[in-house]
Amino acid sequence: MAGMPGPHLDEETEALIRDYNIGGIILFSRNIEDPVQVARLCRDIQDASVKYHGFPIFLAVDQEGGRIARLREPFTQFPGNAAIGMDDLPVERAIEFALTTAKEMRLVGLNMDLAPVVDVRRGEPEKHLKDRIFGEDPDKVALLGRTVVKTLQENGVMAVAKHFPGLGRADLDPHLNLPRIELSKKDMEEVNLPPFKAAIDEKVTGIMTSHAIYPAHDPDLPGTLSPKVLTRLLREEMGYKGLIITDDLEMGAIALQWGVAEGALAAFEAGADLLLICEHHENLLKGMNLIRTKLLKDEISFQRLIDSNRRVVKARSKFLGRKEDITLEKVREYYMSPKK
Repeated sequence: MAGMPGPHLDEETEALIRDYNIGGIILFSRNIEDPVQVARLCRDIQDASVKYHGFPIFLAVDQEGGRIARLREPFTQFPGNAAIGMDDLPVERAIEFALTTAKEMRLVGLNMDLAPVVDVRRGEPEKHLKDRIFGEDPDKVALLGRTVVKTLQENGVMAVAKHFPGLGRADLDPHLNLPRIELSKKDMEEVNLPPFKAAIDEKVTGIMTSHAIYPAHDPDLPGTLSPKVLTRLLREEMGYKGLIITDDLEMGAIALQWGVAEGALAAFEAGADLLLICEHHENLLKGMNLIRTKLLKDEISFQRLIDSNRRVVKARSKFLGRKEDITLEKVREYYMSPKK
């Protein structure tokens, strides 16, 4: 899954779709000007994918509410997970957020929300997580997380729970450095994992990995690159059958120590299905070539590729089974209306 440079479908991104059949595109603030422009961009991307390959692709955005909301006004703004968790009616607020967010995303052609954050707060969260966590009670986080998952997906938008197996005790920002989270397996079982279990029970489409080391499970590799975390814990012990999506592999926690392309290879070998590279296309192509070479040398089994492909196709078939026309007139009408 790739990022792209600007607000319009450029030749290089179209070439990624045409020549490499990438799984999806993630949009950031640099790609977003207003609802009509976003709808036109999503329409152009999907038209290209259907033209070259016969099916639409994942179009993702981080729309958590609060600080992390790529879709700004006139898209409806929400205060974020911390505010939902402190509300007198948190479940109702979670439903309201997810219902409106799904409606507005689908209207412009976005089909995957990289939300909700289901990390459990422990002490003062690292500043990059401030206001993004529902609370410190695992049961409450689980309830609100699964509520958001259920409501988004019932309204046609894939949900992605993050950051597995939990960043609530991180003291470093993975965008810059590699955190090490010292929790016993018992603490992880009782605190970190219940919200992810709830999301799995709710049939969440995707779970995003954490760029942090959890010595209780793997003292050497961050969750994103660890077979012990992604395959043994998430797949085998927790029974998760959906998509595993990496956090951005260009973040410092991965790029500085392993390199982006090498990180993509290691994440795929560990069990990830979608490899997220948000900015530089040359990193994406290097990672793709590394994986292809390993497959052709039989150093990675083709079954590993087939398994991921089946999961991608299953999610695509469920949520993108029929191509919905993105109607710019409907977008204009919705955002010009005094009532939403």
